[in-house]
Amino acid sequence: MVAWLFRGLVMSVVHIGARVLLGLAIVAWPLESNYWKTIAIAGVVLVALIWGGIDGLLDGRAHPDPDDYEDLTMRWLKAGLLTGLISAVVCWVLGNWVMSGIGENTLAIEIFAGGSFTTLLVFVSALIGAAVGRFLTRRQHRKNEVQEHDQNAYA
Repeated sequence: MVAWLFRGLVMSVVHIGARVLLGLAIVAWPLESNYWKTIAIAGVVLVALIWGGIDGLLDGRAHPDPDDYEDLTMRWLKAGLLTGLISAVVCWVLGNWVMSGIGENTLAIEIFAGGSFTTLLVFVSALIGAAVGRFLTRRQHRKNEVQEHDQNAYA
């Protein structure tokens, strides 16, 4: 399966799950809605951040030279766009016909406003994670090079 497609589908499930749980929490505890919204957004960001970090670590280990890195930018942009589109449509259907707590926006607003926000949420979080993962890998490569140089100097 294409890497961005798998990431987009999984992140869609994560985002839809967060929106459903958010809707249930807001209906049950309406006065604490700001806390629940923060927790829902943080959950989606955390999953994208960790997954992007793992991508960055694996890519950094596979390519010691930064010029040879894979294009994680387009992979995560496509995944974010797919996540935004799928979760907007599914949450619109759920909000209008299944659950009243998710929201009752029009489909256009849900796709353009909600989908854009979701796309950026996933995309930026994953790229920050990938940058950190690549940084940690480059740091380890430099430590290994220094240790090898020191061992060769004493040999």
